[in-house]
Amino acid sequence: MTLTVPVVSDAGTVSPPCGMLRAVDIGDGAAPDATEAALATAMREDWARLLALLVGQFRRFDVAEDALAEAFVAAARTWPRDGVPASPAAWLRTAARRRALDQLRGEALARRKEPLVVVDAELRERAARETDPGGHIPDERLRLVFSCAHPALPPEGRVALTLRFVAGLPVDEIARLFLVQTTTMAARITRAKKKVAAAGIPFEVPPPERLAERLDVVAAVLYLAFTAGYSPGTGPQLVRSDVAGEAIRLVRMLDELLPGRPVIRALLALMLLQHSRRDARVGPDGELVLLDDQDRSRWHHDEIDEGLELAASLPPQNGQAEEYRLQALVAAEHARAHAAEATDWSAIHGHYARLEALTGSPVVRLARAVALAEADGPEAGLVLLDGLDADLPHHHRLAATRAELLARAGRPTEALAQYDVAIAQCGNDAERAHLEARRAEAAGRAR
Repeated sequence: MTLTVPVVSDAGTVSPPCGMLRAVDIGDGAAPDATEAALATAMREDWARLLALLVGQFRRFDVAEDALAEAFVAAARTWPRDGVPASPAAWLRTAARRRALDQLRGEALARRKEPLVVVDAELRERAARETDPGGHIPDERLRLVFSCAHPALPPEGRVALTLRFVAGLPVDEIARLFLVQTTTMAARITRAKKKVAAAGIPFEVPPPERLAERLDVVAAVLYLAFTAGYSPGTGPQLVRSDVAGEAIRLVRMLDELLPGRPVIRALLALMLLQHSRRDARVGPDGELVLLDDQDRSRWHHDEIDEGLELAASLPPQNGQAEEYRLQALVAAEHARAHAAEATDWSAIHGHYARLEALTGSPVVRLARAVALAEADGPEAGLVLLDGLDADLPHHHRLAATRAELLARAGRPTEALAQYDVAIAQCGNDAERAHLEARRAEAAGRAR
């Protein structure tokens, strides 16, 4: 029998639960059901936390990745025989820690410096248990976010490194968020890891008075992690509420750590308003439910109330805080509408227009085109989409949006061609099924 566990790729990156898996032979006669369920839960709920702990203890990304992947392999082989431990996460952490020390010992032997390296690793491990130099930050993943946001790293490297090691996102998901190829992102992460090692960047949390210097990149990382929870690029899941919910939890901690910061309050407002719709986004069979078709009674109105209050409390800002504030205002317009037809699309278009002027983002222009089409008709939206292909290559939502607007404009043949492009580019199973259903509807109207 076999179980699937994380595997280290040729690029040197470990795939978390939503990425590439390795089949492990556990022998005949074993009962893997309990083990498989426990490992799936551990990968989903504990992978990122354990990885953050290991990186913090051993100050080596590669050691932490390899050790944790090997711990999962060991669990897949051991638990069917010995039973699932009372605390799977604790078992995995202990196993990974031992494997990390074994790797460091092996490296020390190769360099003939075993006593120095091993003693240093063991002292760091003990020190991590006894005294916490980042004790003013109450969560290991939030500490690692600040550590990865070191100013010696290039901005994109900081964000990518943190998404990989704190949020536990696979490289292909991070690449999609940055609108680059997976190989490009893998190389970027590798360069960032090498920079950390070569420059001797310490895995230390800055003192409280210097935390604000890294606030913008930390906020950007947490928002990208949240975004990944609502737009998985591959696989069967349409929504990963665990990823989005964890991002919100960390932002709340950040708000407690640095209270009253506009960038954090605006980000929290945006996240709450978007997250409030999570239960209505997916139908009973896992299908995508568009905003217009959602059962608004299933929205979390306590989160809407909190998000609206936060958004209303913020005057216009500058820079990143204003980006989040404008997006929160868009989400607020949707949240206020008691029905889809009551949505103020003109106001939403105005918010997106200001956001595009601020950021120049092609993704924002895509969203503005949708809002303009709702307010002034599909042809107006189609005009805004012109020229975006070069900025959003292989972006299935551009083709999907164009297909929808062409269908509304009574141009079914062109719409079908764009649906075909979107379906070919889409990697998420549920979203692809939705696009196929929309294409079938458009084909029926074209007859």
